[in-house]
Amino acid sequence: MRHSWFLCLGFAAGAALAADPPADFMRDVHPVLAAKCFSCHSGDKRFANLSLATYRDVLRGGRTGKVVNPGSSGDSLLVRRVLGDGVPIMPPAGEKLTPAEIARLRAWIDQGARETPSSAAARPNWVPPLGLACAPSSGDSLEELTRQYFRARNAPLPAPVGDEVFLRRVYLDLWGLLPSPEEQEAFLSDRSPDRRARLVDHLLADRHQYAGHWISWWNDLLRNDEGVNYAGARKSITEWLYPALVENLAYDEFARRLLNPWRSGDPDGFLLGVNWRGDVSASQTPVMQAAQNSAQIFLGVNLKCNSCHDSFVSKWKLKDAYGLATFFTEGELEMVRCDARTGQMAKPEFLYPELGGVDPQASLGERRLWAAALFTSPENGRFARTIVNRVWHKLLGRGIVEPVDDMDAEPWSPAILDALACEFRANRYDLKWLIRRIILSRAYQLPAVDPPPAGEEMFVFRGPLVRRMTAEQFADAVGAMTGEWHARIAPRSTVAELVREWRLASSPLTRALGRPIRDQVFTERDASATTLQALELTNGETYMRLLRRASRRMLDELPPAPANLFDSGRVSSESVPVDLNITGLKQLRLIVYDVDSYSPERVQAVWANARLAGPDGETRLGQLSPGKMKSLAFASAIRVKTPSEFVINLEGKHYTRFRAVAGVEEESLASDINPRIRFFIFSEPPDMERLVRVEGAPPVTPPEGPFTPASLTTRLFRHALGRLPQDREADVARQLLAGPGGKPRADGLADLLWALTMLPEFQLIR
Repeated sequence: MRHSWFLCLGFAAGAALAADPPADFMRDVHPVLAAKCFSCHSGDKRFANLSLATYRDVLRGGRTGKVVNPGSSGDSLLVRRVLGDGVPIMPPAGEKLTPAEIARLRAWIDQGARETPSSAAARPNWVPPLGLACAPSSGDSLEELTRQYFRARNAPLPAPVGDEVFLRRVYLDLWGLLPSPEEQEAFLSDRSPDRRARLVDHLLADRHQYAGHWISWWNDLLRNDEGVNYAGARKSITEWLYPALVENLAYDEFARRLLNPWRSGDPDGFLLGVNWRGDVSASQTPVMQAAQNSAQIFLGVNLKCNSCHDSFVSKWKLKDAYGLATFFTEGELEMVRCDARTGQMAKPEFLYPELGGVDPQASLGERRLWAAALFTSPENGRFARTIVNRVWHKLLGRGIVEPVDDMDAEPWSPAILDALACEFRANRYDLKWLIRRIILSRAYQLPAVDPPPAGEEMFVFRGPLVRRMTAEQFADAVGAMTGEWHARIAPRSTVAELVREWRLASSPLTRALGRPIRDQVFTERDASATTLQALELTNGETYMRLLRRASRRMLDELPPAPANLFDSGRVSSESVPVDLNITGLKQLRLIVYDVDSYSPERVQAVWANARLAGPDGETRLGQLSPGKMKSLAFASAIRVKTPSEFVINLEGKHYTRFRAVAGVEEESLASDINPRIRFFIFSEPPDMERLVRVEGAPPVTPPEGPFTPASLTTRLFRHALGRLPQDREADVARQLLAGPGGKPRADGLADLLWALTMLPEFQLIR
C-alpha cells in the first residue's frame, strides 16, 4: 500500500512538471512551508539551525547541510523528510503534508528551485569528484589561482603582512613557540629578498621543535594522549608517532602504517580504539571505531550516524559503515541496526567500490593490507584533498572545505584545493613540503580577518582568520619566556627531563584552554572563550602556581630542589620494600604522588609494616589497616590518600633505620581505579615540581640574567608581544618590578607576566 502511494505521488509530480508553468517560490512553496514547518524552522525556532522562512534560508540549509538539491527532488532531504522515506517523517506532530503539497514541492525542486518563474535555476548541489584532475601548470599556480579568486569577486588582493607579523605567525605555526627577542632581531635585520623562505626552511629543519608542536594536532586527530590511564584496552602510539614526525614520514606511508600495523613497532594502538567504558552500543565496538576513525581522518567522511542506521543527512548507509568495518575484523560481521541484530552479514566493501575491493575470504592481515592500499591509492583523490584541507584549516583558521569532516561539501575554491592536492601527491606526500607551500603562499601571508558574519550566505575567502593560541602554545610560551618547564618523570626512571606541554597529562588550565581529553577523534578544537577559561586564567591555582615559580626561576630565586632518599618508581598492583638509613635525620616526609591513575581520588596508598629501628629496638607506626594489601600481610600501616604527605618527627629519637612496604590496598585495584602512583621519602620539605633529579637541557634556551626592571620589561614585551612597551606600559611595568636595591621583585614579575598573557595581543594569532 505504501509503495502504491509513493508511485501515485511520483505520477502526480510528473504530471505537474508536464502541465504546470514554472513554479514560483512565494506562490507555490512558501505557503506550504509556512503552514506545516514554521513552528520549528522559522524565526527564533531554528531546529538543527534550519530556517525555511525565506528563499535564501531554504537553499542555505541547516547544521547537517543543504536540504534542497536543485533539479533533483529525489536527492533532496526536504522531500525525504516530508515523505518519511527512510528517515523520521516531518513534521513529527500535527498535520502532515498532503500528496498535492508534496507534489508541489517536488515540482519546484525538479524545475531548478527558482525564486520566480523567470529567475535562473538555482545551482545544483556540489558533487565532489573522486579523482584529481591534475592539469600541467606553469609558474606559481597557487599564487595565480588566488589572484583569479579575488579578481572574480572584484576585490583587490591585499598586501602581505609585515615581517613582524609574519615572524610571530610562522614561529607559532611551525614550532608552537614565540620567537625570542634574539630571534626577532636576527630576522628583522635581514634584508635579503628570500628571508621569509629561508626562515621557514630554518624552522622546518629543526625536526624536534617541529615535531614537538605538530604532535599535539596529530594526537587530537588520532585520539592519542600522554599521561592518561584508561580502564580497559587502549594503547598509546606516541613511541611511533613522534619519530614519524621527526623523520617526516611520507603521508601515504604514515596512513598505511596506521591502517595496517604489521611490523614490529607499528602503531597498532590506532586500530585498537577506545573500549574502556564497559558495555557500549554496537556502533562503538573496536572494529566499528576503526572504520569510523579511518574514514573521518583520512577521507573526511563521517560514518557515526550510519554506524547505527542509514544516515538521515548524507548518502551513507548502514551497509557502508559495516562494509568498511569488515576490513578490520576476522571473519564475518553481522550488521546491527540501532542495537538490534539484523541477521545479515556485511560484505567487505570499500566506501568507493570503483577503486577496488577484497576477497570476502581474505584473512585479517590481507584485509588490512587492502584497506591501506585503497585509502592511499593514487586514484583516491579524497585522500590527498582531505589532508590538504586539514593543514590549510590548521594554518589559516578555516578549511577550503568546511566542515573539515565533510569533504562532500563544496570548497570555496575547488581549483585551489585540487591544485594543492595534485602538487602534494606529485611531491610524494611530503607533509613538510605541503606546510611550506601553504606558508609561503600569498593566501597565508594576507592580513588576518575576523570570522565571517553569521548571516553570510556563502563563505568568501578574504585572508587567514584570527586564531587563538592552543593550550600547548600558551603554556610553552610561558616556559620559553621564563625558563620554567615541567619535569616529566618516566615510569621506571630515577631522573626527570624538562619537557614541553604535550608530554604531560592535561591540567585544569590546559583543559580550560581547549585541550581535549581525546577519548575520540578531535579534528577541531573549540577555541571560543568560556567562563571556565576565564576562571582558570584569573584565579586558577594551576596558573597562579606556575607564574610564581616562573618568576622566581627567571630571577634565579628558586633554591635547588632537595634530593629524595627513596623513590619507588611507578607502583600499580606490586609492592616495594623500603629499608632506609635515617641516622641523624630530624624528620621523614613520606610522599605519595599520583602518576596517571584513572581515578586517583579513590587510590588508597599504604606504607605497610612501617617501623622505626634504633638501639632500643623497633617502634611500629600506625594502626592495623582494615583493608589488605594484595599478597601481603602486615601488622601496622600508615594508610594515606593519593596524593599525600605524611611527616614523621625524628628529632632526639636516635633512630637509625626506617622500614616499610609501599603499595596499594586491594580495594583500590578495581579496573575503574587502575592505580599508578609513586612513593618518595625526603628528609626536608620537597619541591613538588622536582621530586627527582632533572637531567638534560630545557626545550628552549632560558633567558639569561641578571635583569633590571627596565631590561626585564623590554625583554618580556619583546618576547610576549613582539614589540617594545609604550611609555605608559613601561612605567607601570617598572613600578610592578621595582624592588629593594633596584632588583626586580618576584611577586611583581608574576603580576606582569599575568597581565601580558591576558592581553588579546598575546593570545591571538593575527
